[in-house]
Amino acid sequence: MRRLSIVAVFAICCTVNAASNLSVGKADMKSVGQLAFAPHGILLVGDAVGGAIYALDTDDDKASPGMAVDIKGANVKIAALLGTAPDQILINDIAVNPLSHKVYFSVSRGRGQDATPVLLRLDAGGKFQEIGLDKVKHSKVELPNIPAATEGRQNKRLEAITDLAYVDGNVIVAGISNEEFASTLRSIPYPFTNAGKRTNVEIFHGAHGRFETNAPVRTFVSYKIAGKPNLLAAYTCTPLVKFPISDLKPGQKVMGTTIAELGAGNRPMDMIVYSKGGADFILMNNSSRGVMKIATAKIDSYEGITKKTDIAGVPYETLAEFKGVEQLDSYDATRALMLVRGEAGSLDLKTIALP
Repeated sequence: MRRLSIVAVFAICCTVNAASNLSVGKADMKSVGQLAFAPHGILLVGDAVGGAIYALDTDDDKASPGMAVDIKGANVKIAALLGTAPDQILINDIAVNPLSHKVYFSVSRGRGQDATPVLLRLDAGGKFQEIGLDKVKHSKVELPNIPAATEGRQNKRLEAITDLAYVDGNVIVAGISNEEFASTLRSIPYPFTNAGKRTNVEIFHGAHGRFETNAPVRTFVSYKIAGKPNLLAAYTCTPLVKFPISDLKPGQKVMGTTIAELGAGNRPMDMIVYSKGGADFILMNNSSRGVMKIATAKIDSYEGITKKTDIAGVPYETLAEFKGVEQLDSYDATRALMLVRGEAGSLDLKTIALP
């Protein structure tokens, strides 16, 4: 997912070779969901059903400038590779390797709890390749205190991991736990040791006019505000909240600062941060409110929202030229990658110039 200041993260000379703690064997994933990259081309994969985060050595750590991507009917091509119909797959997430600029996909083959998890890579020639999981260098960390799996659409286990990212030596994981204050953020040291205790998070939801502790973060990015590292986290219906990363301490409860309400009846899906013309912006795609562009220049000047309100706080611009965007990730310093729903259910993959 996604979606950090990737150039800054990967420009740091890592003191620990993250691949050194990986072992060869079967990565026994029960599901594949959120994707992100750690240094050295290590792919992070969220397995919500299995309650774990995996780190996979993709053997894809050579720098390459990348090419323009324009693939019509990516879902049709993926289904054909997997020997099934397009309506029998789900593309759960996409992630761009910031070194090679190859695109990775987490896919469910089939529907429901019996779906088969599949990881794919789009090579430089525009062909999809399946990443074998039976004999791969990997490590994993299990997440404690996650919801029990249940039958049906209200399976809370699926929200044990709603987003993840590598940030300055840690893997930050958003989701819910099985405890009273369900919404959590976990900061897990990487290379993995153990997940430890989560941080419980609380926010004020302006559209609902109340404090909330159960709604999970849907997507987030890391961003420095007034020189200090923060998470900017978006929730359903649609609060934008900042959390100082230094506050994400195991076993603590943290109150976020709601700096914007971006409109009710909406689910944020992905966010990226980018720079253009000497200014920083956030780009966010949504389920029903299109693609939003948010300027960060004065983001530290907005006080927290503490009263019932509709659209308020940090302003945004809706970009009418982008419609049907289901997945979004940074591609390079000047382009983003989008998976867009087109005509007759086609999912088209393309790079676009950052707006």
